[in-house]
Formats: sequence, structure tokens, C-alpha cells
Amino acid sequence: MPTVVVMDVSLSMTRPVSVEGSEEYQRKHLAVHGLTMLFEHMATNYKLEFTALVVFSSLWELMVPFTRDYNTLQEALSNMDDYDKTCLESALLGVCNIVQQEWGAAIPCQVVLVTDGCLGIGRGSLRHSLATHSQRSDSNRFPLPFPFPSKLYVMCMANLEELQSTDSLDCLERLIDLNNGEGQIFTIDGPLCLKNVQSMFGSLIDLAYTPFHAVLKCGHLTSDVQVFPRPEPFIIDEEIDPIPKAINTDLEIVGFVDIADISSPPVLSRHLVLPIALNREGDEVGPGITDDTEDENSANQIAGKIPNFCVLLHGSLKVEGMVAVVQLGPEWFGMLYSQADSKKKSNLMMSLFEPGPEPLPWLGKMAQLGPISDAKENPYGEDDNKSPFPLQPKNKRSYAQNVTVWIKPSGLQTDVQKILRNARKLPEKTQTFYKELNRLRKAALAFGFLELLKGVADMLERECTLLPDTAHPDAAFQLTHAAQQLKVASTGASEYAAYDHNIAPLQTDFPSSSTERM
Repeated sequence: MPTVVVMDVSLSMTRPVSVEGSEEYQRKHLAVHGLTMLFEHMATNYKLEFTALVVFSSLWELMVPFTRDYNTLQEALSNMDDYDKTCLESALLGVCNIVQQEWGAAIPCQVVLVTDGCLGIGRGSLRHSLATHSQRSDSNRFPLPFPFPSKLYVMCMANLEELQSTDSLDCLERLIDLNNGEGQIFTIDGPLCLKNVQSMFGSLIDLAYTPFHAVLKCGHLTSDVQVFPRPEPFIIDEEIDPIPKAINTDLEIVGFVDIADISSPPVLSRHLVLPIALNREGDEVGPGITDDTEDENSANQIAGKIPNFCVLLHGSLKVEGMVAVVQLGPEWFGMLYSQADSKKKSNLMMSLFEPGPEPLPWLGKMAQLGPISDAKENPYGEDDNKSPFPLQPKNKRSYAQNVTVWIKPSGLQTDVQKILRNARKLPEKTQTFYKELNRLRKAALAFGFLELLKGVADMLERECTLLPDTAHPDAAFQLTHAAQQLKVASTGASEYAAYDHNIAPLQTDFPSSSTERM
């Protein structure tokens, strides 16, 4: 996920720090040292991360837009000037604008705020912003929580005792609370020195920027891979005591499915799966291990000649048009597939489904899926012209049925008139008559509109008395039978008043009746 580094360049960051040695340090120098360490780590282990650098005092400035060039970011650290007072709210507004312009409001983003804990003075200070937080209108709202999924990490160039001597720590903790509790505050443990700053930024790296390494398995074939970005633990909302659920480091492929069958499923997140090349001694081969470019290129060439299951899987999925179903943990699955960036370049991707035994209803329960060889006949047909998916649900979905809606009186009037029209054409319209009658009956029972049933029953009895002499005798029997059934249902006290009960046509002995043909 993208990262925005927000650096405080106000005058308070120029306060001197007593460090052993003759060289004089400022808090800004300690911050630059820590950020340099972070950028070097990301250049080695998080190459695909997009990072932007913002500086702020009373105003904010985008020093480096989102980039993967960490040399540019490190050069910008040495070119920062000193400005006036601290105004944290304007910097957070700037972060909102930058992220939304580049990534929108759906991409998660990490914000690393580097400051000395000074809140500023007067209007625009953090203390003033928090004091007026509840009095603001929607047009002048505080930028937290961010309008995009985010985590806010505050790196304080001060120790805990210094922050606790004022209300700075409480105000910074309030920032994390306003961001829905997503984030953390880091302080220097002990005196202000380079070693302790390194330790603080090391804690941030361990928490948010540690690469996720896993082993991809399929039978006896294995491959060491890196999953990027790092998968976040998922919290199931339905549980009474929600516990974060993290994916295993052993990713086992349990089967393969056609892309057409799995379609475009809902997923929690998408990740790149990158193979990790190992040399003969078992050490990782990659940038940052070798000292010069020639050695690095030769190491990459050697790694490219070593067979790798991850490369084999990627090519196979791309050619065959299939996805691999991978088990992430107990009752938690995902899928591996090939996604093309362009006509010539594609990547192996992994998408995470929601935890559960049946994440995709049209495939059924994952535990009940099996190989084609176990089936009595090929479920895809001899010519591969059919598919066993999607599975049809046992119970008909409510949204798959024609729902009766009586918002206006005209809708009810139309349904009653339809029944009466079919009643006058009995016995030829017997099937249609009972179909419409049962539809109206169920709707009336669902709405508790029992008076309607009695009213329609009276109408049918009246229609029976108005039948012409030339009418078929079966018509009178069917109308009388239907009216009696509706009257019984209108009482609500009989088994015939059950919602699932259907009124069936009366079986008669007339040879030309429609009921005999049904």
C-alpha cells in the first residue's frame, strides 16, 4: 500500500540535541537519519512500494510525489529548509488531497508523521484544532478520520518523559483515536541519540514494513515467495469476541478451477506473488546482497537459470486459462491467477476470499469440491460444452421470484381482475386461474391482509351465480372450491391457512375438464 511521509520542518525541529562527539545535531537531523534508514530498508525489501514526501510547518509542500525511486527521496531529505510554526491540521489536509488525487478513496495508505511533539501555538495549532473539533460544520471538518483506509504512525523525536510533561502525548493519542484507532505512536526510548532513533524506526519497520515471506506448495512442488503488499489480518464481525485472523506462511494449492467457473468473485484484497530465488547455499539472491551492479546482475542471471515452481505455475495458469485455489488457513481460501499488465507482461496474483467454508456460493462448499476423475461422468461434457457451475441453491432465493407489490391500489385491482378474467374462462384457464389465485393468497397472508381473501371468495361465489347456462359444469365446481379454500385461509386457524399451502384444482369426473388433463 502507498506510504506518505509527513516531515515536520518547523523551528522547533531545529532545537539542538546533546550527542557525544564534536558534531552538533538537531532534532531534524535525527529525523533525517531515521527516515534514511527507513528508505534504505524499503529500497531493499519493499521496492514496489510507492512513497511520497511532504514537509510542513504553517503550510505544507509536496517535496516528492509518489515514486519508487528511493534515491530521490533520500536526496530530498538533505534539501529541506526550516520554516515557521507547526500547523498539523494543514499537513493532514494536504495528505488527504495528495492521496485522493493519486489513488482515490478505496486504496489503503500508510501515513508516517515525523514530528518533535510540539503542537504549535495559537490558531492552527493541534490543541486549538482538537478543542474546536466538535463545533465544526461539514464543510470545515477536521481531516481525521482520513476519507480512505489508512494507518497513522506518529514518530516523535522526543522521549516519553518529555511528552508527558505537557499534554502533547494526549493530543497525539487523540489523533489516533480520531483515525478510528488505526495507527500507533512511537517515542524514543531513553536519551535522544542516533542509536535510539534507529531503534524507534526499527520498531516501525517490524510493524508495518516487514516483507511477508511464504512457501507455496502443490503436492511435492514448493517455492519460496514474497506476497506484496503484506496481507493484513482479517477480523470477522459476526464473532462475539473478534480475533484478527492472519494467513498462514504455508500456502497450499488444493485444486484448479476454470476462470469461467470462478468468474469475478468478491475478494478482501489482491496481492502480487513474487518468487524468491535461492542460491545453492540457501541464501536469498536479490538486490542489496551484492556490493556492485556487475555482481548483482550476475547473481540475477544465475537465479534466472534455476528452475522455480512459481514460474511454472504462473505460465501454466496463463496458458490453460485456470485459477489455483489456495488454502490460507482453516476454512479460509484464496485464488492464484495470472493478470496481464500489458500485452507482453503479466504477474502472478493472489486474491483473498472472505473466511468461511463457502466463500463463493456458486461453487458450493470448498471441502466438497473434488477432481473430475472422481465423477461418474465428465461434468464438463465430452466436448467441454457445459459446466457444473453455478450450483443451484436448494431454496429459491427471494430476489429470484416475482414479488407481489401493492404499493398503489391499481396494483391490487389488476391482480383481482386477472383472477376474475380467468374464472370466466374456466375450465380452459384452470392452470392459470389457480396460479394467480395462489399468488394473491400468499401475498395476502404475508401482508396479513386476511380481509382480502374473504372479499375475493365472495367475488368468486358471485361469479358462480352469474355463469351462463352454456357454461361448462366444471366451472361452477372449481369456483365454489376456490371460494371455500379462500374462506378457510382467511380464518388463519387451519392447516389450509399455512403460507406454503397451495390451493389445488378440484378433481372432477367430467371427461372434457381441464383438470383431468393436468
